[in-house]
Amino acid sequence: MAGGGGHTIALKSDGTVWAWGRNDYGQLGNGTTVDSLGPVQVLNLSDITAISAGSTHNMALKQDGTVWVWGGNNTYQLGNGTTKTSLVPTQISNLDGIIAISAGNGYSMAIKNDKTVWVWGYNNYGQLGDGTTTNSTFPKQIPNLNSIIAISTGNQHSMAIKDDGTVWAWGYNYFGQLGDGTTTNCLTPEKVSNLNDIIAISEGYYHSIALKRDGTVWAWGSNSYGQLGNNTTTNSLSPIQVPDLNNIAAISSDQYYNSMALRNDGTIWAWGYNNYGQLGDGSTVNRLFPKLVSNHNGFVALWTGYYQSMALKSDGSAWVWGYNSYGKLGDGTTTNRSLPIQIQLN
Repeated sequence: MAGGGGHTIALKSDGTVWAWGRNDYGQLGNGTTVDSLGPVQVLNLSDITAISAGSTHNMALKQDGTVWVWGGNNTYQLGNGTTKTSLVPTQISNLDGIIAISAGNGYSMAIKNDKTVWVWGYNNYGQLGDGTTTNSTFPKQIPNLNSIIAISTGNQHSMAIKDDGTVWAWGYNYFGQLGDGTTTNCLTPEKVSNLNDIIAISEGYYHSIALKRDGTVWAWGSNSYGQLGNNTTTNSLSPIQVPDLNNIAAISSDQYYNSMALRNDGTIWAWGYNNYGQLGDGSTVNRLFPKLVSNHNGFVALWTGYYQSMALKSDGSAWVWGYNSYGKLGDGTTTNRSLPIQIQLN
């Protein structure tokens, strides 16, 4: 699953993609601009192996290594040389051999099978990493960035993991979200300070988190709502360990101000901003340290969107909670949920 600005998409085991919520830019991919309170099938997609949702656009990776995109395109995030919205998925030309994708706020990123990174779209703070602040209308390779095995896009900064376990970041850095000990924007990738043996990364609006191979979680950047999980609201310009959080198998950070982690025991822990119940603890109280998502276990995967949280259980059931504008939780309502609820995919 993946959450965008006001919509959500999900990939089924049969390779089809389903979407619900806001649809003013065609982000549901069903040929219309009509919102939907429940899942509808995205047209013309099959054999999909991965999905990613941006603020108003989506990406899907096919088994053959091609990339398909749809939705908003005002900053060239669909990579087709135009700013025309697409109501149904279209293939990005001259881009193949792709093994991973990530959709950000008005821009897109992909890894090729040679471990190079390709980017396109919005570049106001250098989030494309090409040394400029010029938008890119078509996919282009990030120079001097090789051996990449994972990528993450955010609001205005980007990250990547090299095969040696180091993390590299670029773009907007006012709150220290690049983790280099400064607040200076960077137009090209630079190594995150004192961070090694990383297996997963995720970005919030102005903060970043990383998962080490030993199951610990590290965070840096803005901490105005406790999204760094260290029981303070003090920003950090370099990575710090989230206390009392171990045996973690997966992480995800909301596109705004909260973070989540999945433990090996199937429980989910969340912290930071909680105005819409996105921490899943039955309240709307912000948390400065990790707190257990209430009354549930057996989770095997988790994702976050814009003020929303999503998770998958071992029995294949999908669960959602948080902000429900435009019906993006997919439960047939627009009611916010502060506890996980199960949704049905057709």
